[in-house]
Amino acid sequence: MVPGYNHNIVYKGVAFHIQTEDSGVRNPLITTLLYRGGSIIASKKTDYSDIIMAEMLEKVVEDLMKEQHKDMLRRLKSGEFDNRIVPAPVVGSQKETLQEAPPTPYPAGQDKPSHAEKTLDEIIFEYLASTKD
Repeated sequence: MVPGYNHNIVYKGVAFHIQTEDSGVRNPLITTLLYRGGSIIASKKTDYSDIIMAEMLEKVVEDLMKEQHKDMLRRLKSGEFDNRIVPAPVVGSQKETLQEAPPTPYPAGQDKPSHAEKTLDEIIFEYLASTKD
């Protein structure tokens, strides 16, 4: 089973959390949830029972999870959920942009090791920033 993906992001001044997880081969379901303040704003579920016997299933599921996670980020960034999550803008306010939330600390207060590769959050944020209109 592939570990889940978590992403904290600030969009239009509001903090959100996106979580994607796999329920495993006994319950072949990928679930992505978009949270605001602990409340679920949106969800997407993908049943992959039809490919359970595929070669390299773990890699296939990992790719499906990454794509579904990025899709939720794109949907948030595109404004799809604005009517449910963001108050009406104040007239004359500056254009608001997508910004990464402050990173969460490593376990037990450890700093990120200098040899560590980029996190999924960093990779996704760079990808979204590079595709900005």
